[in-house]
Amino acid sequence: MGGFAQYDDYDGFGLGQLVRSGEIEAMELLEEAVDRAERVNPALNAITYKYYDEARTTIRAGLPDGPFQGVPFLIKDLHLFMRETVTSNGSAMWRAALADHDSTLVQRYRQAGLVTFGKTNSPELGLNPVTEPREFGPSRNPWQTARTPGGSSGGAGAAVAAGVVPVAHASDGGGSIRIPASCCALVGLKPSRGRVPFGPDKAEGWAGQSTSHVVSRSVRDSAAMLDATAGSEPGEAYAAPHYGGSFLNAAQTAPGNLKVAVSTHKWGRGEYQPEALAGLEKTIKLLQELGHEVEEARPQFDGEAAGATLFTIISVNTALAVRQRAAQLGCTVQQLEMEDGTRLTAELGDAVSATDYAEAIQHNQSLGRLLGRFHQDYNLSLAPTLSRPPVMVGYISEATPEEYGDRLLSFMGDTGLYNQTGQPSISLPLHWSEDELPMGMMFSAAYGNDALLLQLAGQLEACSPWWDRRPPLHAGSL
Repeated sequence: MGGFAQYDDYDGFGLGQLVRSGEIEAMELLEEAVDRAERVNPALNAITYKYYDEARTTIRAGLPDGPFQGVPFLIKDLHLFMRETVTSNGSAMWRAALADHDSTLVQRYRQAGLVTFGKTNSPELGLNPVTEPREFGPSRNPWQTARTPGGSSGGAGAAVAAGVVPVAHASDGGGSIRIPASCCALVGLKPSRGRVPFGPDKAEGWAGQSTSHVVSRSVRDSAAMLDATAGSEPGEAYAAPHYGGSFLNAAQTAPGNLKVAVSTHKWGRGEYQPEALAGLEKTIKLLQELGHEVEEARPQFDGEAAGATLFTIISVNTALAVRQRAAQLGCTVQQLEMEDGTRLTAELGDAVSATDYAEAIQHNQSLGRLLGRFHQDYNLSLAPTLSRPPVMVGYISEATPEEYGDRLLSFMGDTGLYNQTGQPSISLPLHWSEDELPMGMMFSAAYGNDALLLQLAGQLEACSPWWDRRPPLHAGSL
């Protein structure tokens, strides 16, 4: 067994307080997390790279006096660099890509006192809402291991839900923080564009659609982590509106009465399934009991055209990524070892003209203005995070080309819209299906208003707590 039997009683911020006060040693927490990882990872395949000895060395060298001092942590194996480790992007193409420096966000994680001891599974280049890369195999959901933990931060979601760590890094370019949060009963905040640094190697991801943050059990961890990491860096392409307060304080302060727009229909293809609508109805009642005004309303635009724009930007950036990797390796794109879906996405990206790409950027900007005007009338918008509970492993990744689109869209909600507009958006674990599968409800706010989402999230967590609800496969029970 590991070193701390009360591990599950604390969130990450609480564990950090224990270390800083001297009530427990950071090494004890690390050994507990390592032991837990070894217990559940064979069944979940959440962690793909293990840095146990490196983490021990980090602790022995001394940790900064940050809010998460000594807290065990996992980083998603996508885009983010941690020196002397591989960032494979879930792909054979980068299996030997050893970083010689830290990304700015990793530097901030270190300054916060976090102890990174591994990296979590991601689909190749983060291109799927499920985590089933050919290079590492599928991650599984601790609520039902035959089902997906979502994607692309599925390994992170599975590890937090199964009690390995209380909080883990995640990233979101079309829903990849919020989707695993929904599938795994976690808090998943996608911050406003430019709230969290992206550099120093790049100024943006997917034309500003992608950003990083965490998945966590508690609202407090998501808020405190934003305090620890937010703020632009020199040369940043975007900077979210300055927030002079503490996001942690915001999460502990109830909002006033809010006007919330609710959507019972998707903008794109498909409809929300009965379980998603049941969760929505339950959430509406909860909001009304808290004194908030809920009204069915949504901005009018062509949802299928917006989805096509999202994919245009993703496909072009995928084509660029594989071309740059081929140049680094001195080979052709055709010689690179990649999944069929990735190759097709890159080929579609290569076929997009410069004019069409520029038009896609303009389309995203027009959506941002449309939603900006909408949020002058409504504080928040509410919709199910996903159209249905987590699907079976293989349901999407093993679909035939003819089935793929329908299966994908029958699972997805409208998460991608808020990547396109740059708005903050959060998934909260407010519903479970009849089969005891979690389903998140998604709230979104005006660009820059991350604090309001955290205020409401803290209020909802207090009146409809999910803290003690654990999946059948949990490290604390094994």
